[in-house]
Amino acid sequence: MTQLWNFPGGIHPPENKHQSTARPIRKAGIPERLILPLQQHIGAPAEPLVQPGDKVLKGQKLADVTSGMGVPVHASTSGTIVGIELLPVPHPSGMSDWCIVLEPDGDDAWCELSPIADYRKLHRDDVLNLIREAGISGMGGAGFPTNIKLRPPSDRKVSTLIINGAECEPYITADDMAMRERADQIHGGIKIMSWILRPERCVIAIEDNKPEAVEAMRKASEGTQAEVVVVPTKYPSGGEKQLIQILTGMEVPSGGIPADIGVMCQNVGTAMAVYRAINRGEPLISRITTVTGAGVDDPGNFEALIGTPTRHLLDQAGFHPERVNRLILGGPMMGYTLEDTSVPVIKTTNCLIAATENELPMPPPEQPCIRCGMCAEVCPMELLPQQLFWHARAQDFDRAEHLNLFDCIECGACSFVCPSSIPLVQYYRYAKGEIRTQRAEQIKADRARERFEARQARLEREQEEKERRREERARAAAEAQKKKEAEAEKAVAEGEATDERSARAAMVQQALERKKARPAAAATSEASTEKPDIESLEKQLNQAKGKLETMESMLDDARAAQADNVEKLERAVAKNLDRVKRAEDALTEARKQLETEDGQ
Repeated sequence: MTQLWNFPGGIHPPENKHQSTARPIRKAGIPERLILPLQQHIGAPAEPLVQPGDKVLKGQKLADVTSGMGVPVHASTSGTIVGIELLPVPHPSGMSDWCIVLEPDGDDAWCELSPIADYRKLHRDDVLNLIREAGISGMGGAGFPTNIKLRPPSDRKVSTLIINGAECEPYITADDMAMRERADQIHGGIKIMSWILRPERCVIAIEDNKPEAVEAMRKASEGTQAEVVVVPTKYPSGGEKQLIQILTGMEVPSGGIPADIGVMCQNVGTAMAVYRAINRGEPLISRITTVTGAGVDDPGNFEALIGTPTRHLLDQAGFHPERVNRLILGGPMMGYTLEDTSVPVIKTTNCLIAATENELPMPPPEQPCIRCGMCAEVCPMELLPQQLFWHARAQDFDRAEHLNLFDCIECGACSFVCPSSIPLVQYYRYAKGEIRTQRAEQIKADRARERFEARQARLEREQEEKERRREERARAAAEAQKKKEAEAEKAVAEGEATDERSARAAMVQQALERKKARPAAAATSEASTEKPDIESLEKQLNQAKGKLETMESMLDDARAAQADNVEKLERAVAKNLDRVKRAEDALTEARKQLETEDGQ
């Protein structure tokens, strides 16, 4: 026999469960339209894969999560997509979100399904992917994607798998009736999850106020490793952390998860959905929801299509709106008031209460805290609700978080016993929401800062690269200028040497010519003068002008670059100018002489 432990605190509110267990589970039927929110789970919202006007079949994927954590959304029946709109969705704030609106055609025609004959022949990752593709998220809590939960970190071995059938909150009997009528399907899902996780122990926990469910689950589990354990009725024994403590005596560390201590919890509704996904190939398109309260004539449990408007579900149970004082989505402890009956049933909708004034009266006005300490006595997490309330009201969120605000499971036990009628859970939810908002803004600011810093670093790198290229160009220009100056100096030196050699050669040539002229003059006995060589003089003048232009160009470049050899080039230019002038004078004189001789 399994040893049981107790958890601190807890309360025993009126159960009010018998009203909805008198009849078997009924089909809620197909409403006139289905509203399918794109986010029915923890994580990123799904993105539509269809457009208005598309014809779809039952079970067809309508939306999927392309990045991040999440699961797809499927068509609950066949019909036509008539819109993708912002519509009210289940949320304590009454917020609206994006929804796919499906108008049923009445045929209820399935798409092609792919059941698995023997999942044990598949790889575990393939089975987990099938669970994801079926759109399964936790059906007993916040809607955490089941495929991710069934894949704990590699360094954390799950030794105990707990199937949560406690269903401790008043009024709610959806899991109770599922275990009574569909125990085989639930056990089939347990076998699949056990095959994936390979735990040493598998426990099905059911409160002792559900004897029919206990009997049915024991019968379905005969000959298997799964053990049905009956736990005492106390609220909130169905809380994940509380149930783990009851069955193992271990506590989940603050800020941790059950896998940290080798335990995993799954809801019985989730187990049934896993069975249908693998053995039948059916995605999660319906769930069992309790409809109860004195505001309906025929309370009970209904298998409702995901996306069914709550008004349609209420009408199936004989709804009398004139009697109703409050509509509550969820249980009376953790649920919230529903203002709009067009809000749809989603994957986590387990109960709908149509309560009269006598049944669930509106709470009286909030009174000052009298410091009685009753809230601390009943807190199952051993927190300090009174101090959390003060800090939340004062918006001192740092101190509230320091007092482990996020360990609060929002069970409502503190609010239930408060003699001052303080809505403590509402304060805690508000504080959590503000802290999450601040964190999101901080993350957003950090990302913006990172983007800015990355941009600045990029600009600095680009500027450094530009500066490096500029310096390289400057070095290259300086080297080119230095080379040019060296060539100029060489040209000047070569020019001067050439001029000297030319002058000496000319003098030698003239001497030779004079020597040759003397015998000729003596032989002819005529006083005559040698005719000048005009062509040679013109050639010398052109050469001198070409050198002058070259030297002037080099001088201009040197002046522009403020080079050190400007003065030397100026002297060279002056010499070349003088040389050009002498050549011009010589050519002019020769032409005159030639004209004189021709005249004689």
